[in-house]
Amino acid sequence: MKLETEVISKEVIKPSSPTPDHLRHYHLSFLDQISPPVYNPLLLFYPAADGDVKINSTEKTNQLKQSLSEVLSLYYPLAGRIQDNLFVECNDEGIPFFQAEVRCRLSQVSENPAPGELSKLIPFALDDAEGLPLGIQYNIFECGGIVIGLCISHKIGDALSLLTFIKSWAATSRGEEDHIMRPEFISATLFPPINISGFKPATGITKEDVVTKRFVFSSSSIELLKEKYSAGGSLENQRPPSRVEALSVFIWRRFMAATKAESRPERIYSMVHAVNLRSRMEPPLPEYSFGNYYRIAFTIPSAGTGEENYSLVRQVRDSIGKLDRQYVEKLQKGSEHLDFIKEQAAGFLNEDEELLQHTVATRC
Repeated sequence: MKLETEVISKEVIKPSSPTPDHLRHYHLSFLDQISPPVYNPLLLFYPAADGDVKINSTEKTNQLKQSLSEVLSLYYPLAGRIQDNLFVECNDEGIPFFQAEVRCRLSQVSENPAPGELSKLIPFALDDAEGLPLGIQYNIFECGGIVIGLCISHKIGDALSLLTFIKSWAATSRGEEDHIMRPEFISATLFPPINISGFKPATGITKEDVVTKRFVFSSSSIELLKEKYSAGGSLENQRPPSRVEALSVFIWRRFMAATKAESRPERIYSMVHAVNLRSRMEPPLPEYSFGNYYRIAFTIPSAGTGEENYSLVRQVRDSIGKLDRQYVEKLQKGSEHLDFIKEQAAGFLNEDEELLQHTVATRC
């Protein structure tokens, strides 16, 4: 269904305490520099409780803003402004906070969401990440239900960074500040920034001919796929496919069939997975390490082995496995990886290459 939303207020939420002078210049890391200038979105759904009415929404909103102000003191770069793909000026300018009314019941959205309409519940266009690190839209439905839409700039943090921020915000709103793990802002120390002249992080971002579809897989269906792809073939005596591996193979096979890809052998088809690097470093980083700690694993599936499904599971596993501690050590040097992604960007612009992106940010 089409969503009718109306923004009824906009304000700027600033940190509850000023950022110390020695923290006001936050350098972007090499991984931040090469990340695309887009927003990572997230929607949080809160159905109305029994007896809940909109008359209480003002009190709830004020409590939410207060806790947000407090947690921004911990996540001070989010209240600053990104400058020249080099650093964040942590000047406590604050984040935009929109309040909107949605003319339907929350259940009409949560039970049958239209992916193309959900963008009306977030504060920014996803392909328009410039200086603002974070924005929030507080959506109130006719039934009293709430959806909080957040957008974090990929120039400053990955999906896990956003989840960590949300957990801290939720704990603050519950009065559990003593249980919050303070975020670590050390990515520029681990991955020092370099001169990335000749590389455009926006390569591949398109605004035209974008179609969004939603596919839902039940747990039982995924388990059946795992069994199917682990029975016999080249995976005998190995651990069975993970959920990510099984779904990747299934979606890939359907993609290849739908596009009749095998009839066009001159084209290059590759599968990409976003991989969390925190656990792959030495020593491993905690989950509350803030920044862009991810890289892309590329798989170019081979065919004609007679056991394509089993082989593809192994290929995906091997591609992700290559992003190990030795890989991270090379990545920390920066320049060698910059040459690699320049080549990848050139390939993306090649009309004879197509990508299937399967993003798994936290469990690869």
